[in-house]
Amino acid sequence: MYLSFLMDLDKQYLIDLANAKMPFGKFKNRYLSDLPEAYLIWYRQKGFPKGKLGDQLLQVLELKVNGLEHILRTLRD
Repeated sequence: MYLSFLMDLDKQYLIDLANAKMPFGKFKNRYLSDLPEAYLIWYRQKGFPKGKLGDQLLQVLELKVNGLEHILRTLRD
């Protein structure tokens, strides 16, 4: 099920996601994949921001919930 989701993401999207950093707040300049899962869950309940950042935060949360965040760490520059 989740593997099919990963196969739908293109390689450049995953590379961009792996290198994306939080632009503001307590975790400013941290890689999104290094954000605590509890923070991502809290943010989801509050409502992710609209646009690219919100989409990226949701994807990182999905990867973390499924134990796959290591994929992003291996893709970083």
